[in-house]
Amino acid sequence: MDYPRSTSQLETRFASEEACRAYLFSLRWPNGFQCPKCQSDEAWRATATLWTCRKCRHQASVIAGTIFEGTHQPLPVWFRAIWAVTTQKSGASALGLQRVLGISYKTAWTWLHKIRRAMIRPGRDRLQGTIEVDETYIGALEEEAHGREIGKKALVVVAAQADGKRIGRIRMRKIPDASGASLLPFVRDFVEPGSCVHTDGWAGYKDLTSAGYDHKVSIIGPKRKMATELLPRVHLVVSLLKRWLLGTHQGAVSYEHLDYYLDEFCFRFNRRTSRSRGMLFYRLLQQPVAVDAVPYKRIALGIKRPKPKG
Repeated sequence: MDYPRSTSQLETRFASEEACRAYLFSLRWPNGFQCPKCQSDEAWRATATLWTCRKCRHQASVIAGTIFEGTHQPLPVWFRAIWAVTTQKSGASALGLQRVLGISYKTAWTWLHKIRRAMIRPGRDRLQGTIEVDETYIGALEEEAHGREIGKKALVVVAAQADGKRIGRIRMRKIPDASGASLLPFVRDFVEPGSCVHTDGWAGYKDLTSAGYDHKVSIIGPKRKMATELLPRVHLVVSLLKRWLLGTHQGAVSYEHLDYYLDEFCFRFNRRTSRSRGMLFYRLLQQPVAVDAVPYKRIALGIKRPKPKG
C-alpha cells in the first residue's frame, strides 16, 4: 500500500493540488477511470480537473460526490488535516486544527465532521464470538448552552468483542431509549447471528435468544463495582470514551452530532494496534469516496447521516 510514513514525506509528496488529485484518483479508480453515471471505463481528460465519459458524455471530477466536493481550500491543506486527525493518538479538536492549519474555526469544525462521516466503512463486518453489550449515559452539551451547562443526556449502547482477556473490535450507537425496540436493532446491525451476547439482566435484551443469539445474562448486584467485574470490557470502553470526550473535546459535544464522535472513537479504538499511523491516513482517504458529500448546512443542523454508497 502506498502512503507517507512521516510528516516530512507527506509535506514533500502532497505539496501540490495535482499530486493530491492524482493520489485520490488512484484510490477512487485503482483500475482506471469509471464513469459514476454509466460505469463506462472509456473517457478523456477534458480539463486539469474533469474527465468526460465517451459513452454518456458525463463529466466527473475525482472529488465530486466525496467529502472534498465544493471545497474552497487547497487539497494539500485537506491532506494535512486528515494527517493530523489520524496521527495524533487522541485525535484533533476544531480549535487545534484551526491553530495548526491557519483556517477558520468554522472550516475546521466542518472538516472534522466531514472526516468523521468518512470513518465508517460501508458494509463493514459484524462482530463475532463473545460480545459484551451495555448502555451508558453521556452528558452532551447543547451548542446553545453556555459554558459547560448540560442540556441533554444521551443514551449510548456499546458492544465490545472479547479477544481472550483483551478487547477486540467495538461498536457504538446513540439510542432514544433502553427498550428492546432500540437495543435489538443495534445488536442485529453489529453482531453476527449465532454469537454469544453477554448482557446484564435488563428486560430490553430478553428477545436476543429468539433473534438467533446465544444470550448470556449476568445479574448485576447492588454494588456498582460488580458491573465492571461482570462486563469488564464494555465498561473499560465506556470509561475511555468519556475520558476522550472530556479531554480532546472538553465535553463540548452536542446531542445531534454525538453519533459521529462515536464513529471517530470506534475508528481509533479498532485500529489502536496499527503499527503505522500512515496506514490510518491511507484508510481514511480511501473511505471519503464511499460516502456522499455533505454540505455545511446539513451538518450544522444535525440532519441524519446519508446512506453510504454501494
